Amino acid sequence: MSQPKIARIDQSKLRESAYEALHEAFTRGAFAPGETVSLRTLADQLGTSMTPVREAVRRLVAEGALVDTPSRTLEVPPFDADRMRELKSARLALEALLLEEAMDRLNDDAIDALERILVAPRSADDMPDLKQNYDFHFSLYRQSGSRVILPLVEALWLQYGAFLNLVVKEKAANEIPEHIHHEEIIAALRKNDRKAAQKALALDIERSFKLLLPEN
Repeated sequence: MSQPKIARIDQSKLRESAYEALHEAFTRGAFAPGETVSLRTLADQLGTSMTPVREAVRRLVAEGALVDTPSRTLEVPPFDADRMRELKSARLALEALLLEEAMDRLNDDAIDALERILVAPRSADDMPDLKQNYDFHFSLYRQSGSRVILPLVEALWLQYGAFLNLVVKEKAANEIPEHIHHEEIIAALRKNDRKAAQKALALDIERSFKLLLPEN
């Protein structure tokens, strides 16, 4: 099995850099539900010692991205339909608030920057859609200026990342254009059409959940 891609870190800021690199990897779906994680392997991939990785992993366990099992192995939380439903409800509610706040602040330059994210070339080893998907959403949400809701959404995405790893492997994930709802959001932003923007965002969030929770 190929190892998840994790960016090597700045040796001058080991503790925070290790956490940021692992946080980014988990958020964009580099790890699958139920996957066992080795501290040594993570340290080797990051190019650092065990100490900063161990501290970063403690934070990730506290945030729900990893589970420290009774056997002392680290595991990505397994697939759990009830947990997914909670994540869906929380994302729909909180991301709608961020979009509403962002639309109070957006200008044409910011919308142009969002559009550029969707057409930027991808690295050959990127998993389809994941990096651009993350960059698009959080570039939009940061326009809100939120200091409370934005960190909550980042925490939700951290927990959701492992499920996203499963989503992109579903055949149905490629049956509609990957950025169709992102493009609808941009079109609505240009018209300052809040209702259309909120509808497109909800469809985008629900799309991935429907692939793993088809009854919803």
